[in-house]
Amino acid sequence: MIAAYTGAQVRDAEAPFLARGEGPALMRRAAHGLALACAERLRARRGRVAGARVVVLAGTGNNGGDGLWAGAELARRGASVLAVAVGDRLHPEGAAALAAAGGRVLPLADAPEGEGPARVLAADLVLDAVLGTGARGGLRGAAADLVRAVLERWPERDAPLVVACDVPSGVSADTGTVAGPVLPADLTVSFGGAKAGLLLPPGDRSCGEVRTVRIGIEDALPDPALRRLEPGDVAALWPRPGAASHKYSRGVVGVVAGSPTYPGAAVMCTRAAVDAGAGMVRHLGDAATRSLVCLTSPEVVASEDHPADVHVQAWVVGPGAVGDPAQESRIGAVLAGGLPAVVDAGALTAAARAAAEGGLGPGKVLTPHAGELEQVLAWLAALRGDADAPDRAAIEAEPARWARAAAEATGAVVVLKGATTLVAAPDGTLLSQADGSPWLATAGSGDTLAGIMGAALAGCAEDPDAFAAAGDWARGDARLAVAAALAVAVHGYASRLDGLGPVPPTVLAGNVRRVLRSRA
Repeated sequence: MIAAYTGAQVRDAEAPFLARGEGPALMRRAAHGLALACAERLRARRGRVAGARVVVLAGTGNNGGDGLWAGAELARRGASVLAVAVGDRLHPEGAAALAAAGGRVLPLADAPEGEGPARVLAADLVLDAVLGTGARGGLRGAAADLVRAVLERWPERDAPLVVACDVPSGVSADTGTVAGPVLPADLTVSFGGAKAGLLLPPGDRSCGEVRTVRIGIEDALPDPALRRLEPGDVAALWPRPGAASHKYSRGVVGVVAGSPTYPGAAVMCTRAAVDAGAGMVRHLGDAATRSLVCLTSPEVVASEDHPADVHVQAWVVGPGAVGDPAQESRIGAVLAGGLPAVVDAGALTAAARAAAEGGLGPGKVLTPHAGELEQVLAWLAALRGDADAPDRAAIEAEPARWARAAAEATGAVVVLKGATTLVAAPDGTLLSQADGSPWLATAGSGDTLAGIMGAALAGCAEDPDAFAAAGDWARGDARLAVAAALAVAVHGYASRLDGLGPVPPTVLAGNVRRVLRSRA
């Protein structure tokens, strides 16, 4: 599991070390790890470090100092290192170390027009060490102009490697928001602990691979601001039957999905719940849709019952369930009830109304994409008489902020779907998953995810400690967020199982079985 922290959390953990005069030692450890990562990339690209052209974009603070010390180490390994000073000064000790190792400095303010961008574009490796975790806002002035000029001329092939020091300059270490131009990194080397902004959109798209270097403060870090599940976590946490399990104890998923207009949504959702290992899947819907569901998944028990008439551990409501009064009635009953439920697509507006009126029952997991979250927040604002709600562009600029706001406003877990999917719980728990293929952006993919998530919810619904192996933070109500993140991860792994390419949702569900078997 990847744990990520805000810049303030890391600075607070560093404070006692700095008070004891250990700041230079922390910087040297960070710079050494950064230099090793750069050397590794240079050897992979060109076979050796010696003779490589390295440009350090050096800011005025400690981030610039880290870059200068790393540049000094690369210079001692035979690289030609040039530090482009983007401000009016350099970190004194770092600059002295670079000079002693034979590196050179180019003050950007004194350089002829065009020389700075030309030097960057001619490099084998560019080390971005302008802004660190304490920065507010993006690049400004000469530094911003330099990056804009470089990006305008960035080659499609044989471009320099870019390694970011702690965070790419212009990406918020805390929120992942982006201000101004950003030089996208191939690798970001973070110190002490990964920064939350490196795992949050939209900034995560500028970070490349994220690597963390230990510098000695790790035991002083608090609970992380953000977590990301990895394949080993899925293997350890996914609900699995034991020798004494039976179909009811493993979790019964009730599915209110499909309508005469959109029957396929019910087919894909129920199939995914079956393939994700639910003990039983019950489908409620119209006769024609039930017939299709049973033809494709004869394991499913289909009926026209009302939710009050069947026994399940968790529900999935909403996929394709529009324009059908009977389905709308079933959705309303599930939303008001006390069982966990995945609330998707056609049920999201009803959930927003229920939340605004205080009628949304506990344990609900809302699964909007950015456009749907805009509608949910607009409904909440209108019904509560709040200030204007954010539009889609605002949500996409600060998705973590708005996912958390929606979780707080509704009392539900909010799964904000996207290339990076965020899972926000009312208690502040936040997870970020970026496991899926871009080919998941297709009709029916969300229906499949809802079914997988329903199986995960049903498997943990009656056990508050189902995910205790992840830590105390995952107990109790937080398990619903863990179940949602597990489903997002499995959905993503299934999309990449056979490489990158089209993955129709009807194939995706079958891939889920293979993913879970491979991680048994």
